[in-house]
Amino acid sequence: MRMVRRTLGGAVLAVTLATACTPPSREQEALPPAEALALDPMDVVENAIVVDFKDGTTKADFDAWEADWGVDLELNSVESADEALTLAVGVDDVEGVLARIRQHPEVEAAEPLMEVRASYTPNDPRYSEQWNLKMIDMPMAWERNRGKGVVVAVLDTGIAYEDHDEFKQVPDLKGVKFVKGFDFVNDDEHANDDHGHGTHVAGTIAQATNNKEGVAGVAFEATLMPVKVLNHFGGGTTADIADAIRFAADKGANVINMSLGGGGYSQVMASAVEYARKKGVTVVAAAGNGGRARVEYPAAYPGAVAVSAVGPDGTLAPYSSYGKELDIAAPGGDKRRGDQGGVLQNTIDPRDPARSVYASYQGTSMATPHVAAVAAMLYAAGAKGPDEVEKALYAGAKKMAGQAWTEQYGHGLLNAEASLAAARGGMSQWPPLYWALALLAFILLTLRGRARPGYLNVLLKPAFLVPLLLSTVGAFFLRSWFGGAEGAAGEVVQVASLPIPDWERIIFGRGKTVSPLFYSALIPLLLSLPAIKWRGLRAATGGLALGFAGFLAYSAWAGAPALAWMPFTFLAKPWLGFNTVVCLVIARAMLKKEEL
Repeated sequence: MRMVRRTLGGAVLAVTLATACTPPSREQEALPPAEALALDPMDVVENAIVVDFKDGTTKADFDAWEADWGVDLELNSVESADEALTLAVGVDDVEGVLARIRQHPEVEAAEPLMEVRASYTPNDPRYSEQWNLKMIDMPMAWERNRGKGVVVAVLDTGIAYEDHDEFKQVPDLKGVKFVKGFDFVNDDEHANDDHGHGTHVAGTIAQATNNKEGVAGVAFEATLMPVKVLNHFGGGTTADIADAIRFAADKGANVINMSLGGGGYSQVMASAVEYARKKGVTVVAAAGNGGRARVEYPAAYPGAVAVSAVGPDGTLAPYSSYGKELDIAAPGGDKRRGDQGGVLQNTIDPRDPARSVYASYQGTSMATPHVAAVAAMLYAAGAKGPDEVEKALYAGAKKMAGQAWTEQYGHGLLNAEASLAAARGGMSQWPPLYWALALLAFILLTLRGRARPGYLNVLLKPAFLVPLLLSTVGAFFLRSWFGGAEGAAGEVVQVASLPIPDWERIIFGRGKTVSPLFYSALIPLLLSLPAIKWRGLRAATGGLALGFAGFLAYSAWAGAPALAWMPFTFLAKPWLGFNTVVCLVIARAMLKKEEL
């Protein structure tokens, strides 16, 4: 008898046998939940299946059945004979084979072979005190990537990143990669920390990890750019900060972290944030520590990701500011119960910059670098710009109180693992197109006789297909072809590569909420009016209306976005649902052929 155990890429493969895909009548009370069947491709071993037969099934038995299934099953190990646990590799049509196997009465479970990995646990001795990293699911996220190759600019009091004059690098930043920065306070190239705040923030982003020293960082393979904009007392000017934002964007930063705030609106800083975003940089900023319903600048500027803070219990920290400009929440600490409630990192003693300490801080300043670091991981995972990064951040965020957006938590509480998973499967804009095609099938099925156009005739008509694509996925290929274009050409690429409902981001400027006029049936409805008289417009109007229906339906299903002007956030989904129906009615009217 030949026994089989497989290893691929040096990794030992393990399997989960708790889920059996058989009906309730066969030794089970219920089917596995749907989410258990939605496998991440990262977890599936390609072209391999595992089949668990009823106890007592012999090798001769399943050898006789496997010819009909088109697979070569072998016992998984020498211990597998009694329970008849088998394995097959080199399976071309996994789903088709599994569908046939599951019909057999002697099969208890048949499923894709999956790889199970230990969650990454760094050996830093004080990692166990970092409740904040566990809160955002870092152990699983580290299995995907750690931010390698991405540059994060830290605009702060500087970083203890080098030995220079009286300044010393803190031990837990040794081995971390740095690129050349600048000190805008003293106008020199040595952006050293004489306060402690900036080094603490930098540690959360990319503290040296798994080095048997101190604590861990979030994106510990990322590269840090030290940019000093705050002095020894923690203060700075709008001119220095605006200068620094442009400097970081021009010098190759992918992410800018600003754990700072205060003062009124500054057009100079607002323009700098806009400049960085147009250069493809994600700007992350602290909402403020005023404990009030007003997000401070620079977080409140369009183009910045505004971050509020939660404590160890996952609720808004009492000091955290919040408001209509807020985007997302992250761990910032709450030390009312002691230092263990703060965020722990290696930094300097502000009384002696050469002395290293491990300090527990709290504030939206501490929450912000968590988001900046996960943004770096998203870039490392393949995100192409701020829009894709933010989409993944918000899609992965844990929804609070079941709402898509709130003034206290924005789109929810940061979750690194879920955001990386969303990036892996959601950076493309294909789901709205799939919804639109399903709705097209529904519409055509509701039309009868000669009123129904042919399925392929509809899809292959450019006048119908082009508006359908533009309103669901946009001219997505333009970003990869002409993504480096600048000026007016860059603006055209940016607009056209978005689905039409998202053009409002460009027309009205990026805000924290989206326009309900664009996320509605208004545009298809207006275009349908002339189409009533001019029949040549009907195919294009039908495609546009159907595309909007697919986009709106998917938006509602995936978690409705925050819509502007809504008195209550729970109204967003009903709004999207109602407008989806209106779009379907318009599409059906445009596609219907006149019966002779």
